[in-house]
Amino acid sequence: MLFSSLWSRWAVVLVGAAAVLALDDVARPAGPQPAQAVLPAVSVQGKPVQAASLQRVAMGDVPMPPGTAAAHASSLLPMPASSPAALSLFWFSGERESGPLVQIAATQWDRASGRWLEPRFVVNRHTMGDLLGHGIRRLGNPVAWADANGRIHLFVVATGWGGWAASRVLHLRQSGASTDLQDLAFEPVRVLPLSWLWNTSFLVRNAVVPLQDGGTVLPVHFELGLKYPAAVRLDETGEFAGLVRMSSLAYQLQPSVVVRSPTDWVALMRDERHNGKITAVRTSDGGAHWQDLPDLPLGNPDSAVATFGFGPDQILMAHNPTPEGRTRLDLSRSRDGLEWTLQQTLRTGGGDAEFSYPAMAWADDALWLAYTVDRASLSWQRFTPGGTP
Repeated sequence: MLFSSLWSRWAVVLVGAAAVLALDDVARPAGPQPAQAVLPAVSVQGKPVQAASLQRVAMGDVPMPPGTAAAHASSLLPMPASSPAALSLFWFSGERESGPLVQIAATQWDRASGRWLEPRFVVNRHTMGDLLGHGIRRLGNPVAWADANGRIHLFVVATGWGGWAASRVLHLRQSGASTDLQDLAFEPVRVLPLSWLWNTSFLVRNAVVPLQDGGTVLPVHFELGLKYPAAVRLDETGEFAGLVRMSSLAYQLQPSVVVRSPTDWVALMRDERHNGKITAVRTSDGGAHWQDLPDLPLGNPDSAVATFGFGPDQILMAHNPTPEGRTRLDLSRSRDGLEWTLQQTLRTGGGDAEFSYPAMAWADDALWLAYTVDRASLSWQRFTPGGTP
């Protein structure tokens, strides 16, 4: 009788969950129209950069806020030539992942001194909750974007009761005129309207895709029971303009989108399955529709990947290649996003070592990479063509 009663309760829960997810498919916001992405054309002194020519010229640790024991999920944002900083770097930091003291931290690479500035916290859950008019229990992954007017936007995972599965994506916008680190401050715009179910269970992780109209595509993923990727369209001011599911499968998350042509994009993803592979989807109509592709022949230990495109046939990916654990971080290259060649191993360690959650950006004629080390700190590496400093 006890077994029968428990089974009946679980059956009700499963039926209810299926109904909720089915209704979400019907009631989710309208999908966007086809878009034209900005085609990467990275060059140095007028010469296109070849991904295979990149060599590491520097590496080190990112300074952490005093008294913090955890750091994770970095996001790199190139700064304009007029800024004293080449890059801004955002991440979440505090006493532990999903801890109540976690805040969004930031630092910048100072061009004059050639170093990271002392970090400071730029987003606090209590302040943002007061401005929004409702509480925020935890903060998580940030993703940074600069709009057509040069204002910095942050898209931040924010939770209430229920942990990451009950997360929402909080849209923040630079509130002051200055992007200098000591002046940088943010105000809430809204919780992105991604689901009728209180906009819950959507999270961000990877970099945006710039569009020719000044807008952007923000990759997100859903993870309440099912895990699937989605693409959010934002206009040139950051206003929500639609959402489309990117896969019919139910075990993919944290999409990283690379542009092969203005309308041909490939997204590579983390695989939740045991002994999973890096998974892939593709759009040929500028993000209006997506198709699942066969798994890549690359292992994925349920860990984030990051991609960066230099042009139609020049793609790099940072990823954990081992079937279990995150003790090794590799950099691989591809012409089409589907067949990959190892370029070099970035970090490796033994035992419980972890090098994970990479992020990449191009600034000041160099490729920059940031990543988490043991969930406690961040490290960085810089690459240039031919190893020229």
